[in-house]
Amino acid sequence: MKAAVVADGGVEIRQVEKPKPGPEQVLVRVRAAGLNRADLQVAAGRSHGGIGGPGTVLGLEFAGEVEAVGSAVKAVKPGDRVMGSGSGGYAEFAVTDWGRVSPIPANNMSWEQAATLPITLQTMHNALVTAGRLKAGEAVMIQGASSGVGLMGLQIAKLKGARLVIGTSTNAARRERLKEFGADLAVDTTEPDWSEKVLAATDKKGVDLIVDQVSASVANDNMRAAAVLGRIVNVGRLGGFKGEFDFDLHALKRIDYIGVTFRTRSVEEVREIVRAMRADLWGDVESGRLKLPIDRTFPLDQAAAALAHMRENRHFGKIVLVT
Repeated sequence: MKAAVVADGGVEIRQVEKPKPGPEQVLVRVRAAGLNRADLQVAAGRSHGGIGGPGTVLGLEFAGEVEAVGSAVKAVKPGDRVMGSGSGGYAEFAVTDWGRVSPIPANNMSWEQAATLPITLQTMHNALVTAGRLKAGEAVMIQGASSGVGLMGLQIAKLKGARLVIGTSTNAARRERLKEFGADLAVDTTEPDWSEKVLAATDKKGVDLIVDQVSASVANDNMRAAAVLGRIVNVGRLGGFKGEFDFDLHALKRIDYIGVTFRTRSVEEVREIVRAMRADLWGDVESGRLKLPIDRTFPLDQAAAALAHMRENRHFGKIVLVT
């Protein structure tokens, strides 16, 4: 089969062996695959959890038809139209655990649209609802809100009853569009006083919950913008893996600082994350209430160009490969 793999000279399209499903896995004929920031890390030769290195097939989410299932799989059958997360999605075929796939709604949802959803839904439902313990009536801020994951976070926060939803972006045009996805206020974190604007919007109380995809460069200002007893969920580290941290401010505000990643979760934990997300949000996915803009699509043969487009950081929403 054809796949985009990590090579010494960058990302290459190669013929590789078609994967076979294990007893608890499904084999999917991939029709579209979503790009994610972690793909850039793997493409650059670094590891992401248990994947990485030369010969790695890129891709963490995809949509397509189930071609075959393992002997222990009961909930999914060949011919089902599914979306799912798992490794090796930049290819004509991919395998993943049965618990990581969800049915594509029968509402004319395209393969491309379906491929934008698995990781965004799983990540943000877990960050906001499970780890972040969001309650109706709270104020929420999403750092890095113009990404696909960020835009989904804005929508879920609004859907779950947040009284104030704030999104951040360093790009003026993208900030303007955040209100389309639920943001009541858009903030530019390159401005030195941005945390004061957040405090002003909350009558000096601060936000109850911050989902942070940036981290190091905004860590201390996040705490300034947070309420006493606020929660900060560290989802991404686009602003750096290490940085200054004001421990006294952290203690003064008694902030719960929560780190999350899928890299150290067991198969059973990921199954539960997907189950909880579907139980809570699937009606809104089926109705089209939760959806994402597609910035641009590329054919699989142009996977390197698609990754370059993501690396330029000028996109709004999701970038998708079509096989």
